[in-house]
Amino acid sequence: MTIHTRRGRVALWITQGLLCALFLFAGGFKLVLPLAALAKFSPLPPVFFKFIGVCEVAGALGLVLPGLFRIRENLTELAAIGLVGVMAGAVTLTVVLQGVAPAIMPFVVGLLLFAIVRGRTVRPRPVLA
Repeated sequence: MTIHTRRGRVALWITQGLLCALFLFAGGFKLVLPLAALAKFSPLPPVFFKFIGVCEVAGALGLVLPGLFRIRENLTELAAIGLVGVMAGAVTLTVVLQGVAPAIMPFVVGLLLFAIVRGRTVRPRPVLA
């Protein structure tokens, strides 16, 4: 179900733009920070966080660039699906390491990404015989 109203399309673009900025910042932060500094944040390997940073930056670009250039616009929903997976991992890791309250933010971001997936997915219409 794609969003057909102007208000719905504008809301999706605003959401995509804000999430793009969020993931560019978070992913860029992970890519710029040295491995030793990343090791202080979590018991997981710092190289894993570099990988997550690459995924976040690529996903952020995938949220907006296909629609801006009107080339392979279905990549937007694939980028959002990938970032939903990243956020599911973030929620799980945050609950295990810090508790439920800090996991609310990645959970809400995951819900917004899911809304983008639903809003940008093109479903074929049923053929009436």
